[in-house]
Amino acid sequence: MGCTLSAEERAALDRSKAIERNLKEDGQTAAKDVKLLLLGKRRASRAEWLLGRRAAGLWLGSARLGGGESGKSTIVKQMKIIHEDGFSGDDVKQYKPVVYSNTIQSLAAILRAMDSLGIEFGDKDRKADAKLVCDVVSRMEDTEPYSAELLTAMTRVWTDAGTQECFNRAREYQLNDSAQYYLDSLDRIGAPDYQPTEQDILRTRVKTTGIVETHFTFKNLHFRLFDVGGQRSERKKWIHCFEDVTAIIFCVAMSGYDQVLHEDETTNRMHESLMLFDSICNNKFFIDTSIILFLNKKDLFAEKIKKSPLTICFPEYTGANTYDDATAYIQVQFESKNRSPNKEIYCHLTCATDTGGDNGCDVGEVLYSWLRVVVGKKEAILTYRLDKARRSFGPHMNEQPAGLLSSLKT
Repeated sequence: MGCTLSAEERAALDRSKAIERNLKEDGQTAAKDVKLLLLGKRRASRAEWLLGRRAAGLWLGSARLGGGESGKSTIVKQMKIIHEDGFSGDDVKQYKPVVYSNTIQSLAAILRAMDSLGIEFGDKDRKADAKLVCDVVSRMEDTEPYSAELLTAMTRVWTDAGTQECFNRAREYQLNDSAQYYLDSLDRIGAPDYQPTEQDILRTRVKTTGIVETHFTFKNLHFRLFDVGGQRSERKKWIHCFEDVTAIIFCVAMSGYDQVLHEDETTNRMHESLMLFDSICNNKFFIDTSIILFLNKKDLFAEKIKKSPLTICFPEYTGANTYDDATAYIQVQFESKNRSPNKEIYCHLTCATDTGGDNGCDVGEVLYSWLRVVVGKKEAILTYRLDKARRSFGPHMNEQPAGLLSSLKT
């Protein structure tokens, strides 16, 4: 007695085993499919900004590149370098006109600022060169290779003492973070045989529209990274689509602490990022969703903090204007926005354009943090589903399935 199963019990046992197999297969597949939502501050038009202030949550869908960019699209490019064997020949060809445009547009932005700030050229002959540069931009020929005449004019303007004085006051106007990088490379970029390097491409600024999805595989996990940009509709029309994301990656440009928004010169960029982070972190769809916080552009911040005090952004700050003290304070400001006891925030100081070398690759380091989040959550989900099935179909279900952690050690 007790050793023989009736036909009905045998059928129930077979069904239980079949369900367990399916749950394990489906669960392990789902556990290895990782959805990550990438968000950060972007520049909006004045009209969008005002509308966003009036309609709560509109900002949540507005995460694309622009002045005060957080560097999130650079993170996407890093994933391509690390996990997709870098940029193809077609990619290089596609980014070439973008480099041309970013370079001359940066110089034009400085020239416009010189006028508004009342800064004169060190050499009055540079006015003719400046006119040539601005004329090319106004004719929308900024994506074309530079003529010898234009290249000479750009070089002379960039090295002028007045231009350099204006560049050193960049926090007072809107300027691409990569302006100096490109303008210091004018000879190389202006060469007839120029081909963009990996670093050139990483530093490009292109407006992101729609939702960009990037796929890559790491440690047996299939990652789907969603960069949400250019969404003009209200949050309720799209935010629920990401309710099941494994984690949110939120990017903040630390270097923007002493700058104001392009669309509202009374609002500090860091303050706006804090407001956006608060609304994302405590959104009802993401109450228990872990957040990977990138305090980005640490290289630019390290240079700025030496001459621009953190009290510009946080008047109450009483610490030293050192990199360590200032970054620790900024991190606390963001982490304190979290009102959910079940939410984990994993903070990293990053430089999105760092591809490795002596300092290591910041983005690669963060991938391991993703694993801590991903594996723990996915294994918990699989265990929950199997336990639920056992409660429904009785004691014939097998014991706990093998953990996913072991499969990730290879």
